[in-house]
Amino acid sequence: MRALRVIVSLTCAALVFSTSAISQQPAPAAPKQMVYPAKGQTPELQKTDETECSTWAVQQSGYDPAHPPAVATAQPAPVTGSGARVRGAAAGAAVGAIGGNDVGNAAAKGAVAGGVVRRNKNRAAASQANQAAAQQQQAQLAGYQNARKACLEGRGYTVK
Repeated sequence: MRALRVIVSLTCAALVFSTSAISQQPAPAAPKQMVYPAKGQTPELQKTDETECSTWAVQQSGYDPAHPPAVATAQPAPVTGSGARVRGAAAGAAVGAIGGNDVGNAAAKGAVAGGVVRRNKNRAAASQANQAAAQQQQAQLAGYQNARKACLEGRGYTVK
């Protein structure tokens, strides 16, 4: 009986302290492309070509680095109404009855543990959605940069 109590206590403690603290750092900014005239282009022509190639790259990629789309931030869903607390309370009451402990106290602890588990799952799901949105924006930026580079190289520039 004592071993069961210790196991349940350790499990509850692990659930409480196992918050999914995945850092929400913004995606690193892409390095700026450096453009070098390879065929003696004048600075004025280079500026014109860069502007035209940037406009073309926006049309090709659908991404405008001057006006990047706002990355939607997913918020964790609330625990209320998920049934996690009820299931946790039922499990706690069952463990309390088996262990010969106060069933009400065990049910309360189970409800807290159930809520913590659901909250952690909700946070993890929101974090995954945020990461997917950031990756999509990085892919769009890469498409823009590739299109701009191809345009400038076609006009005789070296792009690094």
